[in-house]
Amino acid sequence: MTWTSDDLPETHKITPMGWLRVVLRGVLVGALTFGCLALLLLVRLIERPLCGQGRPVTPYITQFVCRSSFVLMGIGYKRVGTPMAGAGAVVANHSSWLDIFALNAAKRIYFVSKAEVAKWPGIGWLARATGTVFIARNRTQAAHQIDVFRDRLGHGHKLLFFPEGTSTDGQQVIAFKPTLFAAFMDDVLRDTLAIQPVSVIYTAPEGADVRHYGWWGDMEFGTHLLATLAQSPQGSVTVVYHAPVKVADFANRKALAAHLEAAVRAGHSDHLGRKSG
Repeated sequence: MTWTSDDLPETHKITPMGWLRVVLRGVLVGALTFGCLALLLLVRLIERPLCGQGRPVTPYITQFVCRSSFVLMGIGYKRVGTPMAGAGAVVANHSSWLDIFALNAAKRIYFVSKAEVAKWPGIGWLARATGTVFIARNRTQAAHQIDVFRDRLGHGHKLLFFPEGTSTDGQQVIAFKPTLFAAFMDDVLRDTLAIQPVSVIYTAPEGADVRHYGWWGDMEFGTHLLATLAQSPQGSVTVVYHAPVKVADFANRKALAAHLEAAVRAGHSDHLGRKSG
């Protein structure tokens, strides 16, 4: 599916009062984010030599920033279900850059992202600092990626994937790409790995376009960020954790992807319907 942002939601137009909120919220969220980033980097100077990729402390700083950011922006947050215990993978639908905050707020996780993101100004720096796993979309790198996954899982990490391969308008879940699950079928990972599907549902502010929090197509990050900071009243986000599954219970990556996609889509549709109602 091709996404375009030609029909930008009307609620992304900022009023004079909206600009005042942009400044106030932007200063607060920026101070929180970069202040805690400085703290994280200082703690990491001690944590890394002692624990390597273990990271027993710094993920709690990231979690605090994500939880607090929703409060400062005025966006409601709700968690349904229980994040699985122990190492494993998490897969979720992808609607917005806000997903990073929503998924980190509930549980310590590490995102798996395409290698190009590491070079993005600002975002790439934050991603590296918080332990994001960067992978190249190249079959020749498959063996290396499996080694990286094994290492991170061995440290008890939860690795977060977005199997849709793109962000959407937040109103649907599009097909999961089975190729992203190929690494999970590795003999070592397959026998021990558990994966938890998660649905992320955004509820637009009352009277706003239902796609208000969606970030898709060629929509600029800066434009979406400003519209989010300017909005009043705000809407909310609900994160739904479904039952984890064992990779070993599935014959192949296509069957695994289909099951996880169905779980995420059902949770998304169910809660989106409740909000609409």
